[in-house]
Amino acid sequence: MSALTNVYINRIAAFLPNAPVSNEQMEQVLGMVGGTPSRVRKMILRSNAIKTRHYAIDPQTREATHSSTELAVEAIKGLIAQGMDVNEVSCLACGTSYPDQIMPGQGVMVHGLIPNAPPYEVLTAAGVCIAGMAAMKHAYNSVRTGEHLSAIAVASETASAVMRGEHFQAEIEQRQLEDAKPEIGFSKDFLRWMLSDGAGAVQLSNKPNKHGLSFKIHWIDLISYANEMPVCMYAGAEILDNKFIGWKNVSKQECDNQSMMAVKQDVKLLNENIVRCTVENALLRLINKYNLKAEDIDYFLPHYSSGFFRDKLLEGLKNINFEIPQEKWFTNLESKGNTGSASIYIILQEFLATYPLQAGQKVLCYIPESGRFSSCFMLLEVVDGN
Repeated sequence: MSALTNVYINRIAAFLPNAPVSNEQMEQVLGMVGGTPSRVRKMILRSNAIKTRHYAIDPQTREATHSSTELAVEAIKGLIAQGMDVNEVSCLACGTSYPDQIMPGQGVMVHGLIPNAPPYEVLTAAGVCIAGMAAMKHAYNSVRTGEHLSAIAVASETASAVMRGEHFQAEIEQRQLEDAKPEIGFSKDFLRWMLSDGAGAVQLSNKPNKHGLSFKIHWIDLISYANEMPVCMYAGAEILDNKFIGWKNVSKQECDNQSMMAVKQDVKLLNENIVRCTVENALLRLINKYNLKAEDIDYFLPHYSSGFFRDKLLEGLKNINFEIPQEKWFTNLESKGNTGSASIYIILQEFLATYPLQAGQKVLCYIPESGRFSSCFMLLEVVDGN
């Protein structure tokens, strides 16, 4: 077996569709459910601290402008615009929370639209926010083992496609038949004001850039706590009588009446466990595993879903004696929104473009997932080819 090689992020690109959408414009673009304004929208927006986000929806016609696949391809085109040769790449790994179709995989759909792409090894990673990092790790390992000299990892989300008001019409009509309030449950309405659209892509190789900055990947570490935690965020299913039931096991009418294809979240379960599981438990493992020290971290790039968790995240770090002061943190949640599996790519792209980075600086990335409580940490080091 050949020796493992170092792996570098050579290029990073992000793509955000259409003009930014303000808090006041959101319900007009997504559409009201049952023709009634949401009762919780303003409360959720005050808590999550997001001010603008992007939707793959034309705000005038309310028609979709991009699929998730097309967003991913636009991000990859960003890598090409930076000088990437598609023929130098031989592996493509794609992650998304909610693909455009059940089959074929998102990865091959993206591959099919990359201009002038040759045959690639292609992987599709499923999940929620961790899907983007599962794709990144596959690309990283493919280069690290020497099987591929260069690889692309990409993640994309079009949450807006399943958050449109009209998608809940069958459920609203069913509730009206039952003389119930014509509104959807909090677990669904909550996420309509939390999630948004976007894509990001990276090119990895076994050599740093000859000129300019690269990121050396020291390690990518993923962990799941599904062995001890129940489902928290889900789509294509429902929890009925304490049973988790997938869309294939109910009638189409029941699937529609329950808005089963909508994204849902148990907010109480999330608030009580996300920091303990994905920060304290997950990071404690890594402190010993990699001899990690908080004082060695120059920048911390956390993907948290809401500003509500910012101070809670700091508390979690303090609880395990790994405090990283918030002045070392960077996130663009306020302006780019929560783009799920694509978030860390979009954060990394803006971070590299705007911060005066220097060789040797260490960057710790944190990506949690509430699907069934998973976590990822990635340690990067700035390399300067000049």
